[in-house]
Amino acid sequence: MEEIATVWARALFEVASEQGKLDEVREQLGQFADALAEDQQLQVYFFSPYFSTAEKKEGLHKAITGAEPIFMSTLEALVEKHRMPAVFRIRRGYDVLWEKENKLLPVRITSAVELDAQTVSDIGDRIAEQTGQTVDLTSAIDPDLLGGIQVRVGNTILDASVRHRLEQIRREVTRAA
Repeated sequence: MEEIATVWARALFEVASEQGKLDEVREQLGQFADALAEDQQLQVYFFSPYFSTAEKKEGLHKAITGAEPIFMSTLEALVEKHRMPAVFRIRRGYDVLWEKENKLLPVRITSAVELDAQTVSDIGDRIAEQTGQTVDLTSAIDPDLLGGIQVRVGNTILDASVRHRLEQIRREVTRAA
């Protein structure tokens, strides 16, 4: 199923790119996926084989107004091919392609205590400098870290937390025993 979502995401992305509508389609896809995720009745309606393709298309047009034609065409095609449940994975795939296109690198800084804005910004700036990409920076607090920080850059994690170091020591002691 993941391959199917990747193909759909790439196709939608390429058409949106050709038409200069990458951001608009991304926004609309996100809004639609969020609405589906939040409403169980919508999921039942669009995912269930109980409702016909015609009913689902009619429901789409009643629920969504003013959307980009390529986005609506994609949703209609998903309904016709009975692939609507893949919409969440299509969104993730589209977002990955959009981030690559915009050279956007997601960075998440997690610390045991709240860091001041300047420190978070400095870390983001250093990562941007080293990678040559625009950093999408978020920060969070996790008291379980005990101290230090975790920095997630894309899919890579640098764990300089006290909790991580204690876990390493525990493993070493266990191995030595």
